Amino acid sequence: MQAQRTEIAWIGFEDLEDSLKVKAKPVVLYFYTDWCVYCKKMDKNAFRDPEVISTVNQDFYAVKMNAESTEPVDFEGQTFINEQAKVQRNGVHQIPQMLATREDKPISFPVVMVLDKNFRVEKRSFEYLTSEKMRLLIKG
Repeated sequence: MQAQRTEIAWIGFEDLEDSLKVKAKPVVLYFYTDWCVYCKKMDKNAFRDPEVISTVNQDFYAVKMNAESTEPVDFEGQTFINEQAKVQRNGVHQIPQMLATREDKPISFPVVMVLDKNFRVEKRSFEYLTSEKMRLLIKG
């Protein structure tokens, strides 16, 4: 019997690409920033909830990314960068821009997304999620 993990097994986009080649599975994406108070609150609450941890680790690949990262990310044969960081403070990386931008509003954090095993967006949340709301978001 495997011991119960006490935290989510977060991976990066490069690891996700390798993992998806081995086994197709739905994905939970979490975009945060260092200055986001609600992101920190979710890290302490929703992402520490034993049921959330168990479900995410068992049923999903979990990707956590600082949306303001200046590190290049290689994914699906492309390199994604943070172009905005060259010209503005708190510039947002290309990956969250592509996946988490809404037509009518600027990007805001935290962003939690659920993608199916074919990497299509199923659910998106642009607000603080309590443990209960997070459990509902990741439910099948």
